[in-house]
Amino acid sequence: MRQNRRAFLEFFLIYFLSVAFLIVVSGVFYYLQNRAQLLKNEQFSMIEYARALKTGEDLSRFSKDFSYTLPVKFKKHIDIKNFTIKGNKFVKYIPFSKYGDYFQVSKTTKSYEKKLFALKLKIVLAQSVLLLLFAFISYYLAKNALKPLNESIETLDKFAKDLIHDLNTPATSLKLNINLLKREECLKNSKALERVKKSVDTISELHENLTILLQEGTFQLVKCNIFDIVEDVVQIQKEIYPSIRFIIKREKFTAKTNSKAMRQILQNIISNSCKYNKKDGFVKIYKRDNSLFIEDSGIGIKEPKKIFERSYSANSGSGIGLDIVKRVAKSLDIDIKVLSDSNGSTFILTIS
Repeated sequence: MRQNRRAFLEFFLIYFLSVAFLIVVSGVFYYLQNRAQLLKNEQFSMIEYARALKTGEDLSRFSKDFSYTLPVKFKKHIDIKNFTIKGNKFVKYIPFSKYGDYFQVSKTTKSYEKKLFALKLKIVLAQSVLLLLFAFISYYLAKNALKPLNESIETLDKFAKDLIHDLNTPATSLKLNINLLKREECLKNSKALERVKKSVDTISELHENLTILLQEGTFQLVKCNIFDIVEDVVQIQKEIYPSIRFIIKREKFTAKTNSKAMRQILQNIISNSCKYNKKDGFVKIYKRDNSLFIEDSGIGIKEPKKIFERSYSANSGSGIGLDIVKRVAKSLDIDIKVLSDSNGSTFILTIS
């Protein structure tokens, strides 16, 4: 379900941001175009004022924003297109005679600034309405576009949960029957029975991993003591691998995590450290800064960078266990690194 929500949000955001960008860019162009037109209108009004001044017309029809100075003589010719802003006034020089006399016509920017403010307000309001409208449309389209996908995912999710639940019964039955068969004298040292037991253990481990993975979207994080979980896992592994020496350097290490998921992560890693260890080897677990180190004296990993890939199957493993570990760790915000050589491997779990 978490992936569904993420896909919906991504689709919604991409569509909405694309439209929002177009609306904002259109608004900017509209503003620039209209501002240029307003400046032209101001310039034309000043030319009209100068024309009335030169012809001796009544200037009462013009607002008090206009003013002028008596003709001033300039040695150089002034371009007729001259138009500048000085402080809070527009200034334009209008030729009065062919002898280099010019009127300096001025107009306060007060009315222009009012019109410019009204233009900005109009654009902002229009963009706000359009953004709200397209936000609703984006939400509607995203919801409808992803509805079939969500239904398919929910169906698959339900099927997977039912399948894993049904897998538990035969796996448990096989375990019990293998334990009963091992009591038979003729089967006590049977290699075939041992291979079957290994396969059943693998199925059982896979069942536990998939069960945890399906709960990924509903993980509840609570404050846990990491070494309490470590000791629970080690206690189980001691019974399975009595020849392995476990060294736990217990320290205070609390973090907000999901205890079941964390237990399954440690179960997989510590189990592999035991499974692929050397005879009479050790597994050492300790804390450094905000990281948990799981070090072993095993045979090493040929390609440590690939072990979390589903297809990786070195040392006769299926590869799916550590792939699930990586996914569950990611959902708990745990970073996993692996160091390995011929003397053993070290898993480093950094908990945010």
